[in-house]
Amino acid sequence: MNKKRANAILFQGDLNKKPYFEGWYYKQVSNDGQQIISLIPGISLSETDSHSFVQYIMTIQEEEGKKRTETGYINYPLNAFDYQEEPFQLKIGPNIFTQSKIKVDLKNEQLTLNGTVEFGKFTPIEQTILTPTIMGFFAYFPLMQCFHGIVSMNHSLKGSLTVNEEKFDFSAGKGYIERDWGTSFPREYIWIQSNHFENNETSLFFSEAHIPFMKTAFQGFICNLVVDNKEYRFATYHGDTCTIDKIDEQQVTIHLENKKAKLKIKAKITNPGELIAPTLSGMQKVIKEELGGAVRIDLYLKAEKTHYKDETTSAGIEIVDHTGD
Repeated sequence: MNKKRANAILFQGDLNKKPYFEGWYYKQVSNDGQQIISLIPGISLSETDSHSFVQYIMTIQEEEGKKRTETGYINYPLNAFDYQEEPFQLKIGPNIFTQSKIKVDLKNEQLTLNGTVEFGKFTPIEQTILTPTIMGFFAYFPLMQCFHGIVSMNHSLKGSLTVNEEKFDFSAGKGYIERDWGTSFPREYIWIQSNHFENNETSLFFSEAHIPFMKTAFQGFICNLVVDNKEYRFATYHGDTCTIDKIDEQQVTIHLENKKAKLKIKAKITNPGELIAPTLSGMQKVIKEELGGAVRIDLYLKAEKTHYKDETTSAGIEIVDHTGD
């Protein structure tokens, strides 16, 4: 098994091919689910604007149950990107991202964001030779538009980040890390993630996207659900089914089924913020992401005839339609 392919946190590309992007997604949720910050360090290589960056998106619980979402994109020169493989360490300017912690010092006109958050033991996905990553055997096709990797479905946190003198305490909270790299994001996709359900051990990842493949294209999906340390995988590459029967810019209902189980996911966006996503011309596409979204899951196990339900209001959700380009 290719070392880089099997270890999703590692830098998968190089700094010479264009167009190309690579990003890491570090999400931190406080113990009560009221404060959420995701940090996205990465690089964008294009003919006109090659650079490194750190994006942020945060959801802050305000009075009377209202949530506020803030986002920002901090640009750094390409030579501010410094990468070390063993042990893994990514530096962009003064910001450090590793397998054991993040240490950030971000500044723009809207905010200063600094502090250190340490990580507990990661919850990796199950891997085999045929499915070395969450993408299954598609991980072996070098010309895919966008590759995806999950580093940790769930891990504990210790430490805090300070945003404009307001302290976000993440001790006893939950972390999540995933990856993307390639030439551009899909023209349309759905992404849902949360590990802050009522059951403390439950974590969910779902993605469905328009995927160009060779001279054709298809709608591909991946879902990984962990409940009480048991993984349930639904995926195109397993021959499973996915039906999306209700979708608009704010809500979606998804039905997944394989030989062993059925899973229903209901997701609703309430207060999204704007992030910048990669295109063939660089980081130029505006997308909307929610960190405090509402998700309900219903898992039915066929042989056991058991029904598991759970829900959260601390979910990351993106519903991106190409008609908005």
